[in-house]
Amino acid sequence: MTSTQRREPVNTPLPSPFPEGWYLVATRQALRKAGLIQKTWMGETIVAWRQDDGRVCVAESTCPHLGSDLGPAAGGRVRAGRLVCAFHGFEYDAAGQCVATPFADPPKTARLRVFETHEIAGLIFAWWGIDGREPQWSLPDDALEHAGWSALAIKTLRFPGHPQETTENSVDLAHLRYVHGYDSVSRADKLLVDGHYLESRFDFRRTRRLGKIARLTFDISAYTRIYGLGYSFVEIREHTIGMDLRLWVLATPVDGELIDMSLVSQVREIRAPKRRVAGLGFLPPRLRAPLMNKFISAMQERDVRQDVVIWGAKRYRSRPRLARSDGEIMPFRAYCAQFYSAPRDDVEERPIPSAPDAAVR
Repeated sequence: MTSTQRREPVNTPLPSPFPEGWYLVATRQALRKAGLIQKTWMGETIVAWRQDDGRVCVAESTCPHLGSDLGPAAGGRVRAGRLVCAFHGFEYDAAGQCVATPFADPPKTARLRVFETHEIAGLIFAWWGIDGREPQWSLPDDALEHAGWSALAIKTLRFPGHPQETTENSVDLAHLRYVHGYDSVSRADKLLVDGHYLESRFDFRRTRRLGKIARLTFDISAYTRIYGLGYSFVEIREHTIGMDLRLWVLATPVDGELIDMSLVSQVREIRAPKRRVAGLGFLPPRLRAPLMNKFISAMQERDVRQDVVIWGAKRYRSRPRLARSDGEIMPFRAYCAQFYSAPRDDVEERPIPSAPDAAVR
């Protein structure tokens, strides 16, 4: 009997732990407070600081002179807006160029490798390109209105994961029902993909307890805009209160195994709530948005912690056996392919054994 070939789904690793794109480095507030930040980001050890004019630099953390570590733990510091190496006092500006040394003219070849940056709402992102190439797209301009909005609430969780797996939740509407207990989940419009940009709109209801005070039901419309796998921005309208929210879900690879998931939220001032929500209507308007932002931030963290348990134990299925309710999983994965260096074959050819007692999987 002649064997035939069959294409079977296989478990394969994702192409790279570092997809191309824009990824969070720090907040402007954290830079202002620390002066100099060092961290592992996209498998690189980097530093970030501000010049006196406010311009931010994100650069490699090794001095090109004699290889000294430029981080604060090794004595690196910022003076007059310049990064100063603790070994020989070489000074670097926000373009990464050595502009001064204590004993001689600065060598023109002493230049740090820097990463392009973009700032939105005080969040500093840097570009990580395949083979070091220049940015292939931009993040949206920071044209958001900030007057009348609460301060940002930011929580960062670190866990084993991959930004493609975490971002896939934006199109996996079935898991919203099963894992997080959302009700009446429905797509409000077709999934839109345009190059690096993906847009997902859906409606849902969710019921949560506010401590031991009350059981609250929210009627929500969510408008998600994704610019690569490191930047997801969700605008939310809660209809029963008349409340507007902004959520950022920012997955940043650390070292190839761990990712930092930064959850950022902001609530618009609630002047005339449609319902009081356990005393909301009795609070001064200036306190309503900050209170609801804390509540929303806690709910968002709770959802992500539920997902972390699953992400940490699952295996990536390059050819999943999908049901009709799974929606746009494969279109999303086709969208993701552009962020890796080269396409790969997600399936392998396997012969079907011809023996009569062979098990067919």
